[in-house]
Amino acid sequence: MIRVALDAMGGDHAPQSEVDGAALALHELPDDVVLTLVGRPEVIEEHLARHPGINRARLQVVEAREVIGMDEKPLAAVRRKPDSSLVVSMGLHRAGRVDAFVSAGNTGATLAAATIGLGLHNGVDRATVASLFPSPDGGVLVLDGGANVDCSAKELINFAYLGSIYMRDVMHRENPKVALLNIGEEDTKGTAVVREVHAALRQHPRLNYVGNVEGRDVVVPHPVHGQLDVVVCDGFVGNIVLKFYESMGRLVTGLIQRQNPGLLANPDLQPLMRFLDYSEYGGAPLLGVKGIAIICHGSSTAAAIKNAIHRAVESVRANLSAHIAAELNMREAATPS
Repeated sequence: MIRVALDAMGGDHAPQSEVDGAALALHELPDDVVLTLVGRPEVIEEHLARHPGINRARLQVVEAREVIGMDEKPLAAVRRKPDSSLVVSMGLHRAGRVDAFVSAGNTGATLAAATIGLGLHNGVDRATVASLFPSPDGGVLVLDGGANVDCSAKELINFAYLGSIYMRDVMHRENPKVALLNIGEEDTKGTAVVREVHAALRQHPRLNYVGNVEGRDVVVPHPVHGQLDVVVCDGFVGNIVLKFYESMGRLVTGLIQRQNPGLLANPDLQPLMRFLDYSEYGGAPLLGVKGIAIICHGSSTAAAIKNAIHRAVESVRANLSAHIAAELNMREAATPS
């Protein structure tokens, strides 16, 4: 049995998107998956009443009276609100009552709660938000997605390692291709930290590092290396890339509505629109913590929540956290003291 806790009060449209997303997920996922909705029971039950066909044997509600707002300082909010839906969800995971948790709430607070409550794997200094971008031949994982604005060389190298394990184990990419996002492909390009990371990754024996790449190569196949699997950058750059990509869907939709509104109803166009829709992947895994945490966009729709639950289930089935621990322990043992 796979058990997933969902922070039902965290998102901009909570709890409606969360409850609707949970209903969609239970409809699609096999019977061995059960969900726990965490939040204010009376509000959650009100929205569950709109889904009379939902199998309540596969869903429970756990009470949490507090909510961490999007504008609250993350660490202070986690400490001040132990009865928040986010902290209680994480606590269920820490206690072994669930195998993963999903939240569309305050990203910084989710990062803080998971880091404090679950702890970090051996050799990891900071966890990373890994955003999966749609691409012609699957997805490409960009990390960090905004959790760590300033990163050391060691942290960026760790991100490459964590991303490679995720793409191998969860997305089933054999020997994932790892690249470093830079302003050029030459060895001399980039900041001092980026140049240091590039030199270190070129010598890394356990990573399939293909080198520096530019922003145009993130979702479009590289002319030499083809489709990339993992793209590493600090959170400042990664979040800008992520938000810019999200705007492309709105741009294309707006242009079509202006020029030919009826075209949006054309079924032949739907694959393109899904390609530009951030909700297709739902949420970003928080890699480096001892557990499975999926962070969703604050404005996540029911479809995005549903897909985030899918990501959580896939990560649990792949035994991702245990594999990360084993790989990092192997790496640490091989590193000269």
